[in-house]
Amino acid sequence: MTTAPWWTHGTIYQIYPRSFQDSDGDGVGDLEGIRRRLDHLEDLGVDALWLSPIFVSPMRDFGYDIADYRAVDPVFGRMEDLEALLRDAHARGLRVILDLVPNHTSDQHAWFKDSRSSRQAAKRDWYIWRDPAPDGGPPNNWLSEFGGSAWAFDEATGQYYYHAFLESQPDLNWRNPAVCEAITDVMRFWLDKGVDGFRIDVLWHLMKDESFRDNPVNPHWREGGPPTDRLVKLYTTDLPEMETVIRRLRETVEPYGDRVLIGEIYLPTERLMRYYGTENDGVHLPFNFALIDAAWDARHIHRMIEDYEQALPPGGWPNWVTGNHDKPRIATRIGPAQARVAAVLLLTLRGTPTIYYGEEIGMEHAVFDDATALDPFARQVPGFGLGRDGARTPMQWEPGPNAGFGAGTPWLPVSRTDEAATVAGQRDDPASMLSLYRRLLALRRTRKAFTEGRYQGLAAEGGLLLYLREAGDERFLVALNLGAVPVSVSLTGPVSAGRIVLSAKPGREDEAIAGSLTIDGDDALVVALDPAG
Repeated sequence: MTTAPWWTHGTIYQIYPRSFQDSDGDGVGDLEGIRRRLDHLEDLGVDALWLSPIFVSPMRDFGYDIADYRAVDPVFGRMEDLEALLRDAHARGLRVILDLVPNHTSDQHAWFKDSRSSRQAAKRDWYIWRDPAPDGGPPNNWLSEFGGSAWAFDEATGQYYYHAFLESQPDLNWRNPAVCEAITDVMRFWLDKGVDGFRIDVLWHLMKDESFRDNPVNPHWREGGPPTDRLVKLYTTDLPEMETVIRRLRETVEPYGDRVLIGEIYLPTERLMRYYGTENDGVHLPFNFALIDAAWDARHIHRMIEDYEQALPPGGWPNWVTGNHDKPRIATRIGPAQARVAAVLLLTLRGTPTIYYGEEIGMEHAVFDDATALDPFARQVPGFGLGRDGARTPMQWEPGPNAGFGAGTPWLPVSRTDEAATVAGQRDDPASMLSLYRRLLALRRTRKAFTEGRYQGLAAEGGLLLYLREAGDERFLVALNLGAVPVSVSLTGPVSAGRIVLSAKPGREDEAIAGSLTIDGDDALVVALDPAG
């Protein structure tokens, strides 16, 4: 038994609640639907489920615009449904992580309604208000991530408020201590109910420049590129003052014991590292999105892993993710065959992996037209392929109408309903993607080399990526072929002999190797090495 925190050896499974399971036929997934599907998560072998926001919201950004942090939106059910989910998940040994959105609220939140009621309102300074520029326009050049100026003019009070995302998502003013106290009170509310931690949305956005200086022009931006990239976000993200904010968030969860804080942070590796803090006062897991955007090339990925491992601060624990609700699905980015290789990579690297719902059955990214998309990102910044609907289609449970998602018309169309693309169709097929995930997760659960062991990169050339995982007497060689052509490698010394315990393409398990190894195209092998002698 390990004494390390559960999140260092566990696997996290992200659920987009609208799209997981609809229990009442209204076309939208809900908490009761998730509870009914806990058998799947237990059978899969994950350790925690992270729920994208389930709080009261007008749903202009599908839950990331919160109108009440302490209540469940009726579309997802009642507070009693969340409490039942917590009880049942915990009874199965599954942790539950909630999505916390502290950067902004909905404009329908009571805090903002008070804030915009007058310049003298009690909560006026809970949000970021500025006078117009001398010409009457926005106070500075800051841009919204969702297109256009990040400033919205309020006629009633004659000032602009800042919104890093939609105009209906005003940013909170984290320089006001009352805001920090209000959000940490929200955290304690849910921690007291038994949640096991939080994924913190857009963490690197929380603090903004106190002097409201213009962001500089991005010298790498070219005409025709996404307008949101036209400026370098120097004064609107990743400010040094973030350290104080993160320390307060960490101090809030520490008295509750074995809870986890995960930060959504899209930054280069060297800047990501400071979100771990010093002396355990940062977030436990600043999300590492390197694999999501990586070129699918052995040398590139090898270098990326090495750079990340070397950059980790003392006590910093690595983590990996191949997909989420904002990015195209891995099976579409690199192809269904290589998605199997990616599964082996994700679940054998050192650190905590996060699986996005549907990856375990190879769900692909659906195609939506920007003009008819539901996602506000696609509608407001059209023409750049930024729409996120394609990653959020309903889970494919079984063949037939709506793929078993629910009786009503789904809020987004189901991508595939054929048997081969569903959980039911893959459950008893030893060659399926689902079976591969189950075998990989079983290997992680039973071999400490994969949860506690060290990582050593061995080779990266052509399609071949080769590395070692070991802890104590356990030693495993992981060999990935990131191409379609077979590759062979000579093995010498302590890695020269062993037995294959897992292959992405079934059929090679229990095969002995000695002196060399050939990996078929689109395959990945895990080899239990003979004791070093």
